[in-house]
Amino acid sequence: MNRALRYATVGVIAVSLSAGGSAAAFAAPQDLHAAKPVVATAPAAASLTAKASVNSVKAWQEFRISGAAKGITAGTKVTVQQKQGTKWVSLPAQSPVAKSGAYSVRVKLGIKGVNQLRIAAARTVSPVVSVTVR
Repeated sequence: MNRALRYATVGVIAVSLSAGGSAAAFAAPQDLHAAKPVVATAPAAASLTAKASVNSVKAWQEFRISGAAKGITAGTKVTVQQKQGTKWVSLPAQSPVAKSGAYSVRVKLGIKGVNQLRIAAARTVSPVVSVTVR
């Protein structure tokens, strides 16, 4: 150790001892920037429910699909999707999720027969709801 460093170290210890900090002068150094453990909680899994107001309608007759959204931010738009062949197609029927988590979407369908519908919000989808158009 070089002479200047030695004198500086002795000076710091002497000042600490004279100030009554004998325990502090010889205590193990603490890492003030140590990361504190963070308890991570898993986010609630997002889910959607869906129920149609009717089981059967005439072509282009309006009905509603209502339900609840859990784990989805209020104001997020939910969209009605219709199964056409093997693909799910988004319809131009949307509604925002309320603060309570509830939503209600007005729907009109023109494809006759049994229509399979679901509600989607981002990557979350509801169970399938069937409505017959006569």
